[in-house]
Amino acid sequence: MRSFLCLCLLVAFAGAQAQDESLPDLRNKRESFTKYPKGEIRDDLATFTIGGIDERLGKEPLQKLPATDYNMHSITFEGDKQKVVITSGTFEASKHKLFYYYDKKYLVKIDGKPYYGDYGSIPTTTISSVIVILNNKDTVAIPPVAYADLYHPEFTYSEGGTIKTHNAVYLSKDKHRMYIYMVNNEAIGKYEVTWILQDNKYVGRVVDSGIMR
Repeated sequence: MRSFLCLCLLVAFAGAQAQDESLPDLRNKRESFTKYPKGEIRDDLATFTIGGIDERLGKEPLQKLPATDYNMHSITFEGDKQKVVITSGTFEASKHKLFYYYDKKYLVKIDGKPYYGDYGSIPTTTISSVIVILNNKDTVAIPPVAYADLYHPEFTYSEGGTIKTHNAVYLSKDKHRMYIYMVNNEAIGKYEVTWILQDNKYVGRVVDSGIMR
């Protein structure tokens, strides 16, 4: 993760752009880090997101849960009282309504919503579930709407022959907040998403695209 953050420092944060300038970006900019209100959550987000890198100086890193298992289809994080599992699925175009732009050249909406992950073309993989288990028994509901428009998850990458992951789970200093963080593929570059839990309840997400171009 340290090498990933070093790379991020060398890469300018860019606005969301698709693979062709003629393709309009219809995605909701109100979910970006820059639009998130000031306060404890924004300060926490700045410690690890690329969108918040300009506000990171002087902030102490958050506690991070270790990734205990990951492969091409899922990733698991575990702490003393927390467990997070993210899994992928296969996108079946026939089960969705697809809306195209420019004489069906570019896909811009799936089931009526703009989406992330290979924006402009048909995705191949989905995020099928995000499961949070506390105290080995209590499950926190992450609603499907929080990830239904996110595609092409990337659980691992290779660096120098070693399999690593960009993804992480962070805990706030007071342990009242949990941040589930992913960096996933786009046609050009990547997008990042953070799901935010406060007092064991899902309260929202932050999404930024056009990074690591």
